Amino acid sequence: MRVLFATDLSAASEAAIKDQTCLECLGRIGVDEMHLLTVVPSNVHAGMPGVDFEKRRREALSNYEDVLLEAGFDVESHVVRGTPHRRVTGIAETIHADMILVGSRGKSPLENRLIGSTVRNLARTASVPLLVNRIERATDDPDPLQSHLFQRMLYATDFSENAERAFKEFSHLRHATQEATLVHVRKPKGQELDEPSPEVQSKLDELAGTLEDWGIETEIDVRDGDPATQILEAGAEHEPTTILLGSRGKSRLRRLLLGSVSEQVVAEAAGNVLLVPPVR
Repeated sequence: MRVLFATDLSAASEAAIKDQTCLECLGRIGVDEMHLLTVVPSNVHAGMPGVDFEKRRREALSNYEDVLLEAGFDVESHVVRGTPHRRVTGIAETIHADMILVGSRGKSPLENRLIGSTVRNLARTASVPLLVNRIERATDDPDPLQSHLFQRMLYATDFSENAERAFKEFSHLRHATQEATLVHVRKPKGQELDEPSPEVQSKLDELAGTLEDWGIETEIDVRDGDPATQILEAGAEHEPTTILLGSRGKSRLRRLLLGSVSEQVVAEAAGNVLLVPPVR
């Protein structure tokens, strides 16, 4: 598997790339090739006196390369210019990446609905799965909020085509996953709902059976209410290391707008999020 690690060379990015447990998790799911990418924004001019931004960034990336090479990955670095999220998605497609990985500071009480603009734009436009690795806030030497990436997964499903596409990620995640919670949220229309219908329960049991066959201890959690709110509450209750879900969108316009559920979960989840986009 090939992963594109997009970094702005911040403390959050450094924490994500230097966490040995996270690197071991990537190795377990079959990642053997890492591409490091940093983007020099278009408004930073190469001719600014006394400053060679590209040289500085290549030197900084060399420290990351050493860490990844020591961990056993094949490594290639890229320093490019342009709009960050556009260059990231473009390079990911060019190198046929299987996943994009970014480090992102966890939310603060004053920013409970905000994420970095680059991460938000990647969530809207990436054509391969996007793994947002949450990093501590308010410290100069941050650590990832979760040491393990895939040990405890929370998978949210509405049984849509995109949710099914996200579930297929377990085909390689299973090598690093020990526990999983399957979350399905029903939308009540002003009335209380009874137990899940036999059809819904059968689908959930089938998914759980697949995971159990892979040796993953699995539980089912059916909830009523607003999907994004309930997924986030389930995350707070079950404390997964990563929330896995698919994003909606059939047309190019809808892909750019991103489903509100996906965007809210990416923005507000306390832990990591693995967002799987629809097929273009």
